[in-house]
Amino acid sequence: MACSIKPWLMVSVLLYFLELQILVRGEPHVPCYFIFGDSLVDNGNNNALTTLAKVNFPPYGIDFVNGPTGRFSNGRTTADILGELLGFDNFIPPFATARGQDILKGVNYASGAAGIRAETGRQVGGRISLDIQLFNHGITISRLVALQRNLAYTRDYLSKCIYTVGMGNNDYLNNYYLPQYYPTSRVFTPDQYAAILIQQYWKQLKTLYNYGARKVAVFGIGQLGCTPAELALYSTNGSACVQMINDAVQLFNKRLKPLVDYFNNNLSGAKFTYINITSITAGDPSAAGDGEKKEARLSAVQREIFVSRRRCEGDGKKK
Repeated sequence: MACSIKPWLMVSVLLYFLELQILVRGEPHVPCYFIFGDSLVDNGNNNALTTLAKVNFPPYGIDFVNGPTGRFSNGRTTADILGELLGFDNFIPPFATARGQDILKGVNYASGAAGIRAETGRQVGGRISLDIQLFNHGITISRLVALQRNLAYTRDYLSKCIYTVGMGNNDYLNNYYLPQYYPTSRVFTPDQYAAILIQQYWKQLKTLYNYGARKVAVFGIGQLGCTPAELALYSTNGSACVQMINDAVQLFNKRLKPLVDYFNNNLSGAKFTYINITSITAGDPSAAGDGEKKEARLSAVQREIFVSRRRCEGDGKKK
């Protein structure tokens, strides 16, 4: 089925543009893998928060032997699959529970309902914005230095790791297009809002670079106007998607690619890659990657998981 292929297609495109090969066996290609994002890759960071945006209960996680884990899916996420293809034996642990030697392989900081903007998702309660995810990464680095006992070694170690960042979905679904909770759509035009988001995102990604990240995949936003929740909320005049939402998202994506190009051209050692989610979900991997070379529960869960209809990650064979 096509839907069972697309998570793997996304991962394969990412590996290609990061100049890596899929492993069959052996040591991981990279020493560690760090994940920043929202519910699409959250693997349990929201479990202990007071929030509507957590899913540590059935039917979530039905493909895992031990049941729900906090993933907003039936089984593995694309981050889990990428970790497997990179050669890691175990899932990258969530920051909420990562301790000791576990952090040497990487940490997942993602949080359901989180956004680029600090206020995004506040109507559902607790969530971990990108700014806080970056703060948590700073804590992880301090722990790594303590473990490795050599700052220079840790810096070199971090420069060899892979980082994925996928933010912005909720800044539209759980902010701009929730006017009953947020004034942003009344204050900013879609073009102005995209520019403001990119300006803040630039600072956040630069912070990640300053922390030592060099191989960074930055995911664009998908076709949010095609989600079941948005289709239920807005008239489409017979079309398959809410075009005004998709158009607004593309204003963001069009600014994201030049941001990635700027980093690669101006930051020493930067190998940032832009991943075009819209092209991948449309089945066009050739246009997917560009980089160095080339009501509250509804808001938190249904509105955010825009690939829920296609999410066929397979069984969650790991614990």
